[in-house]
Amino acid sequence: MTHTPNTLSLVADIGGTNTRVALADGRRVLPDTIRKYANTKFPGLETVLRQYISDEGDVNPKAACVAVAGPVRDGRASMTNLDWAIDKETLARATGAETVAILNDLQAQGHALGHLDSANVRSILPGEEAHENAAKLVIGVGTGFNAAPVFDTEHGRLVTPSESGHANLPIRTEMELRLCQYVSNAHGFPAVEDVLSGRGLERVYGFLGQEANDPKEAAAADIMKSCETGDDARATEAAKVFTKILGTVCGNLSLIQLPFGGVFLAGGVARAFAPYLGTFGFGEAFRDKGRFAGFMGNFPVSVIEDDFAALTGSASHLVALMD
Repeated sequence: MTHTPNTLSLVADIGGTNTRVALADGRRVLPDTIRKYANTKFPGLETVLRQYISDEGDVNPKAACVAVAGPVRDGRASMTNLDWAIDKETLARATGAETVAILNDLQAQGHALGHLDSANVRSILPGEEAHENAAKLVIGVGTGFNAAPVFDTEHGRLVTPSESGHANLPIRTEMELRLCQYVSNAHGFPAVEDVLSGRGLERVYGFLGQEANDPKEAAAADIMKSCETGDDARATEAAKVFTKILGTVCGNLSLIQLPFGGVFLAGGVARAFAPYLGTFGFGEAFRDKGRFAGFMGNFPVSVIEDDFAALTGSASHLVALMD
């Protein structure tokens, strides 16, 4: 396959396990160019990108942007579960691109808003109509947890990074206090993502087993499968506990950011829970803010079901940089 030199952008989504790379024409990711690489087979990002460029017929991109599951500061990214050096110099050297950028993965999701197929955005809670430039909030629930507010200004879109998943887990009931103590005993500081993540769901399941004096373990994928088949009441209960805590945390973040333009849940765990949020108590927990309960109806909530949204967001960010 050959591509016209210096016309397309290279975009990548770097997770803890795999890196997905694609080419984009403006904001449109070219589906036939999406490739996935197992991180364990490569010593670093530069090697992955050079392999991709070779696989795509030595493509010469005009710009490159990578989305990283970890904090980004001063053009350099660090990842908790991957010992790779990820900085702008490495990205420019690997791709030969003149314009390069590094985003946190939630920032990339934020830049994708408004550029996704509406069929891939599932409505969970309705909200009041708002101006198209109203603030938005992306909340990622997957291997970890994070959030990023999205602001559309006269100077362009601003998506500010955070590490929301490492804030304290909120406690509202005696049961949630015991859950916090269970997580704290096993894993130290009880942070939000210790419960609101794939591994967190497994911890909730284990906690319920301890509560019932019948301890056993289950993988997150098996817990969600049991929610569908109904063959494990504890799995359903774990998913309900998870959903209510998720609603509480999302409601808290919404009061901080006031996303009248909508709250958008992203990530593999969020997608898995999408069919159950309506019946497992998400809305009730989201709106349970005392005298502000009615005010919470201003914020519509949706789930992004496009697995390649971070690639679209990276492409959109590059378009804005080059305008």
